[in-house]
Amino acid sequence: MMLDKLRQYAGLESPTGDSRALAALAEVLEADAAEAGFATAREGGHLLWTLPARGVTGGELLLLSHYDTVWPVGTLASMPFTVDGDTVRGPGVYDTKAGLVALLAAVTRLRGTDQDHPEVRVVVAADEEIGSPTAGDLVRAEAVRAAAVLGMEPPHPGGDLKTGRRGSTRARIEVTGVEAHAALDPDAGVNAIDELVDQLVRVRALVEGRPVLLNAGTIAGGGRTNVVAGHARADLGLRFVSLDDERAVLGALDGLTPVRERAALTTTLLAHRPTWREAEPTTGLLARIVAVAAGIGQTLDGHPADGAADTNTTGAMGRPTVDGLAPPGGGAHARHEWVSVQGIADRTDLLEALITGLKA
Repeated sequence: MMLDKLRQYAGLESPTGDSRALAALAEVLEADAAEAGFATAREGGHLLWTLPARGVTGGELLLLSHYDTVWPVGTLASMPFTVDGDTVRGPGVYDTKAGLVALLAAVTRLRGTDQDHPEVRVVVAADEEIGSPTAGDLVRAEAVRAAAVLGMEPPHPGGDLKTGRRGSTRARIEVTGVEAHAALDPDAGVNAIDELVDQLVRVRALVEGRPVLLNAGTIAGGGRTNVVAGHARADLGLRFVSLDDERAVLGALDGLTPVRERAALTTTLLAHRPTWREAEPTTGLLARIVAVAAGIGQTLDGHPADGAADTNTTGAMGRPTVDGLAPPGGGAHARHEWVSVQGIADRTDLLEALITGLKA
């Protein structure tokens, strides 16, 4: 049954930004959530599910997931859904549609029992893979009322959970220059591409000597070789392990000024997830999760991760947060992406136990 659901979800390809594709999967997910016992609602393209409390007051549990993937529509033609023993392959199966399967299966089981549990809220974001630029406010609003936050992102290799994450920022530098004929009157122009190159050298110097990852992901500008370029831009990816470095680098980035007279420069944060440092609220929650897992015969541990997710936001807010509750596998954002069949079953058991066992 769970593999059938995963096949269905993977078959509904859902790349970030493709509103038609996302809507098709959202309809199926909402129907399945309602059947499992959730009340469903939408905030824009984001799905918000609520499981009313049973026999428990307070201590709301917030789960964070997403239904967008990095894979464009049509990927299934060259990367089909397959099951080979314990290995399931296909676009989005690991990151993170198997997590949705396990969560819905766990709540469906609870519907047929009399076990007490707190109110469970689930945010299923539509734009997590690009930094949740529109889901961030919803995540923050839900986190304020939550006693604990569980992230439904994939775990570390082997299944261990995630107790901290690098800060992650997508930034854009845009330069406006002055067009002119590149041969007849070059001094009348201001080359936006040249200005951008010099700004990128400055940015590289900003992070030198710091434990900061900087990636110039895209660059665009200009048009013709006989025209001094009037526009150029670069999109940067930045990853931080320190809040001090994050503040220093982003502050300096915001303060960049043109090297050339008559050039104009703007910097914009396209998406920002703050650094989540492992702290007592998280270590305390991890200890409770480890104890619940041990009670059903599962061994777990947790440690920080390099990647970013919506749990950056809740962890940085000081909310007790642990991520990596989706089933184990590998190959996130890679063509060999896979998830474990047994892992889906084990995570379903764990999620059911956590919903009933993390009562405040």
